[in-house]
Parts: sequence; structure tokens; C-alpha cells
Amino acid sequence: MKIALYYAMPKEIDSLLSKHEGKCLQTVGGVSFYEIKKDVIAVTGGVGKVNAAMATQLCISLYAPDLVIDCGVAGCFENVDIGTIMLAEGFVQHDVDTTGCGDPIGLVSTVNVVRFMTSDFEKAKRAMDKTGIAYLCGMGATGDWFAKAGERARFVRDTFHPLFIEMEGGAVAQVCLRNATRFMAIKSVSDCLFGNDRYDFNFPMAMRDLNDIVMRFVDALGVSDEQ
Repeated sequence: MKIALYYAMPKEIDSLLSKHEGKCLQTVGGVSFYEIKKDVIAVTGGVGKVNAAMATQLCISLYAPDLVIDCGVAGCFENVDIGTIMLAEGFVQHDVDTTGCGDPIGLVSTVNVVRFMTSDFEKAKRAMDKTGIAYLCGMGATGDWFAKAGERARFVRDTFHPLFIEMEGGAVAQVCLRNATRFMAIKSVSDCLFGNDRYDFNFPMAMRDLNDIVMRFVDALGVSDEQ
């Protein structure tokens, strides 16, 4: 099984490249592709939905992965420890609104989907269980907005009821759907939007163990495929 790991920012992938001596395969349109090990490549596509969609389509067109895994940090709607791992059940795109045309809030036209569900979720949970890492499961909300507590965050929470919020996963999921490519996502909590007296975005703590966990997850998926 060929797996592609999607990351938005180069700094999210640094520890993965250094530990596994990742080799840059090519850079196309500003999107860099790295070989991590046999049948595992990593992509850095940029922040936001358009960058994520472009990079995912390039990845699928150039490398034809069997599975794309979106990796990175996210804000959480629950009050949990920074660095808590989250396995996505699916994604909504909270900034899509064609209700003026009579559509449900969040409906993405052309594919006519509100909830982009991840692939083989029970298999993904079994693989995460094999890593021995505690994790949460839930929906992600994607949009071109760096979320902070306030009226807009409350709207997203109360409308879509997600576990976490970020800026790429829903776009990656949409492109994978249109290409009939399997999709999963693992996120690490970088900040909690509600429940704390003081807002605190902590990128280093969120990334501290994520890439090790991602690779353990990838290895566990391979074992599952053989069973």
C-alpha cells in the first residue's frame, strides 16, 4: 500500500524528515514531495483550503497513493491537554454557505456533501489501538480562518458540533473523494478554544510526538492490511 502524508507547513514535517532522512523527490508549483521510506511519501502543500486542494491533487496525479493521511495540528473544542491526539471521523467545511440558494449550511456543491467521512474508520481505530497511544475520535471543521474563541467559534461549534477545527482537512478530503482515493486524518491539539482562562497556542508541544505517532500508525495500518 502506497501512503501519502499531507502536511500544511514545512515546520510540521521537520522532525519526520530528520529522523527518517527524508529525500526530496521534487517540488512542483511550490509543493514539495519527500520519500520517507518505501511506499511512504510526505507532502508540504501550504496553509488553507486552496493550497491543500492543489497539493493533494498534484500528489494523487503524480504518485497515485492508495491512501492520503492528513497530519498536523488543530484547535480543539474540548478542554484537553496540548498534544492530545485526535483521529478524524470526517470533516465539514464551516466556511461554505450557499443557504441563500436553499442549500443546507456547509453543503459543498458539485459533490453535494456536507460531511466528508474518512475511509475505513474502524480499521483506522484498530491501527491507532496498536500504537498504544491514547486518542480522541471526532469530526473536524475546516475553513480559511485561524480559529480563536469568540462568536464565530461558537457558531462553528453549535452548528457542526466538531471535536476540532483547522484549515486543510476538509479540502484534502474533498479532493480524495473526487479521485476515489482513501483518506484518513490524525491531528494533535495545539490549542483549546473554550474552557481555559487564557488562550494558548502551543505549536512545539503539539508537534512533539505527532510524527512518531503518525509513523507508528502507518506501520500498524500495514500490519492490518496483511491480516
